[in-house]
Amino acid sequence: MEKEFEVKINLKNKEETLELARDFAINIKAPFLITLSGDLGAGKTTFVGGVLANLGYDKPVVSPTFNILKCYFEIKPHIYHIDAYRLEDQNIELGLEDYLEGDGICFVEWPNYIAPLLPNNRIDISIRIIDESMREFAILDRSGLYVDFLKKIAGNNNE
Repeated sequence: MEKEFEVKINLKNKEETLELARDFAINIKAPFLITLSGDLGAGKTTFVGGVLANLGYDKPVVSPTFNILKCYFEIKPHIYHIDAYRLEDQNIELGLEDYLEGDGICFVEWPNYIAPLLPNNRIDISIRIIDESMREFAILDRSGLYVDFLKKIAGNNNE
């Protein structure tokens, strides 16, 4: 089994981002960690909201910037959404490890601020803004568990 595998795909609009989120909702199994990096407005929270919508959550999803953590216990698998942006230069114990390696699917925005806490078994998604509507998603599977899935979505994006 390949250990690390990366694909890059360009998405032309929000609808394509939500389609990618749907594919993740169908294919990613708990427990698992997905990190999301990218500039403000790149689409990190849009992606998480798309996954949640495809798992049956029907309310608006906002980034937990001020709460740091939002838990979605009303859906299965449980979803944990962490925004580590405000944790830069903070040296406090929050117990985030319980969610990062918990029983659900955990999404972490701004993972560089809590990098020492992150387990190696994860998918890292880096979103780069190309223009107002186009985004490049670089998706790195560090676990080796989702190589076939990533090859499939990369192939679908090139059709």
